[in-house]
Amino acid sequence: MTLAEKIGQMTQIERKVASAKVMKDYFIGSVLSGGGSVPASQASAEDWVNMVNEFQKGSLSTRLGIPMIYGIDAVHGNNNVYGATIFPHNIGLGATRDPELVKKIGEATALEVRATGIQYAFAPCIAVCRDPRWGRCYESFSEDYHIVREMTEIIPGLQGDLPANYSKGVPYVAGKNKVAACAKHYVGDGGTHDGINENNTVIDYHGLLSIHMPAYDISIIKGVSTVMVSYSSWNGAKMHANHDLVTGFLKNTLHFRGFVISDWQGIDRITTPPGANYTYSVQAGINAGIDMVMVPYNYTDFINDLTSLVHKNIIPMSRIDDAVRRILLVKFTMGLFENPLADLSLVDQLGKKEHRELAREAVRKSLVLLKNGKSINESLLPLPKKARKILVAGSHADNLGYQCGGWTIEWQGDSGNITVGTTILDAIKSTVDPSTTIIYSENPDASSVKNNDFSHAIVVVGEPPYTETAGDSLNLTLPDPGPSTVQTVCGSVKCVVVVISGRPVVIEPYVPLMDALVAAWLPGSEGQGVADVLFGDYGFSGKLPRTWFKSVDQLPMNVGDKHYDPLFPFGFGLTTKPMVARSSSSAGVGRKDEYWMMSLYLNLLVTWILFRVP
Repeated sequence: MTLAEKIGQMTQIERKVASAKVMKDYFIGSVLSGGGSVPASQASAEDWVNMVNEFQKGSLSTRLGIPMIYGIDAVHGNNNVYGATIFPHNIGLGATRDPELVKKIGEATALEVRATGIQYAFAPCIAVCRDPRWGRCYESFSEDYHIVREMTEIIPGLQGDLPANYSKGVPYVAGKNKVAACAKHYVGDGGTHDGINENNTVIDYHGLLSIHMPAYDISIIKGVSTVMVSYSSWNGAKMHANHDLVTGFLKNTLHFRGFVISDWQGIDRITTPPGANYTYSVQAGINAGIDMVMVPYNYTDFINDLTSLVHKNIIPMSRIDDAVRRILLVKFTMGLFENPLADLSLVDQLGKKEHRELAREAVRKSLVLLKNGKSINESLLPLPKKARKILVAGSHADNLGYQCGGWTIEWQGDSGNITVGTTILDAIKSTVDPSTTIIYSENPDASSVKNNDFSHAIVVVGEPPYTETAGDSLNLTLPDPGPSTVQTVCGSVKCVVVVISGRPVVIEPYVPLMDALVAAWLPGSEGQGVADVLFGDYGFSGKLPRTWFKSVDQLPMNVGDKHYDPLFPFGFGLTTKPMVARSSSSAGVGRKDEYWMMSLYLNLLVTWILFRVP
């Protein structure tokens, strides 16, 4: 290979600046869609396949015909694509405590990504979020690295199960129905000071290895194809320029043999301000051990600077060769040379009914019941399907975009019916008995609540969508009119409050008003899963994947800390059992029956112990 061909392989560009000619002329190794970057509004799977193939034909027309690999942020399903199944974000999956479910989600996501002709997913995020003020906390499975480590089962879901006796560290993708995965963001992204995105993680070497590294080790054992470097710093040193951790530890100690990719303009941000000395950034990033650079726009600058640095022997040819070997190994391993062009055989996988059912199951299992009744004998949930009149209120009850969160259709997410799915309001309407009247009012006034003789109310409030730095928050308060809606409704009628959020938020002042409280995280497109559990078709089973604080003044606060005084501790979650159909007059009987059965069992046990024959 010529130097130009090698450096081309190390270059990843955004689809907006890509064309068949650019791919051919610059030997480009990879293309990506940034958040919200699509071939057309509401583009079909076929539109995506045709676009990817057009770029691929340019790559195949080069002297060596090395296929490009196309990457996309499929972080909760193929979430850039209209009509795709949108799964709960990782924080919700962490609440399920169900690695096998997460593996199935990986399998479904791989099929929906391949349906669009794309072979590479920038997932999973295996950050260990230690401070919910971080705007990416919902991308983290848990504050506990044990849970994050368990949830790496999504990797064999995305890539396929490793064959027996497969060598540690060697990337593996099982074929045309699977995608290359990406463990990110290496390393310590979830530990930054005050949860500030892309900031500095201050922790000693032992802490870095014991909290933030374990999920990388197991991901490599599971054959993950790529690792993305974090924007953040470790004790002041930028990760994108950290040779000791990228080459020394990741490649040499953990024996990772896939390729290391930068984040979006990641090398630019080695300097302050970003791009202040781009040539230095290229030198520092490549010499640190980054193999592929997500440029993503000014690819000629990157190619020219890297070429010059090699000619001047500032970057050795051995470093270039190492990078290209790793990139080609992933492409060979996944069968890209044998099957470079996508076809339309998988287009029916996009938004497939079975995948939506899987997402609905994940929603059910992710819900965490934090309160159920103002006393032990007054449980409100599960709700009866047959009731006179139910009020549904709140900004998030009938907003598909809000319940999906960031990284959905647009980079920052959006409001309204942004894709195909079921809102929580629609789910409630389809669940209750036909004789039950549902009244929806996003933000009702006090008189309408008091004077309508509601049986009970469901209030759905939460955070608006956000992604990355836009989500950083120092106060973590519920935005208006959420708190006033809770106070107005719950002050007048029995209510269950469902919180749609990417993290714990300030709720302590309002909990006494509530009869029941549910953390629903960011459930995605299948809102029916929320109604399934509220109305007792399934029981609550989710457990908090992170500590729910009383006040932001306590942060950061994680399980195991010396002064641990949460509102709801890590791992907390009340349970209910599925209920048979019942009328409103029998609400709460299920809990009493459980106590009666337990009492009967204990009495029988005591009797047996006292009167059994010696």
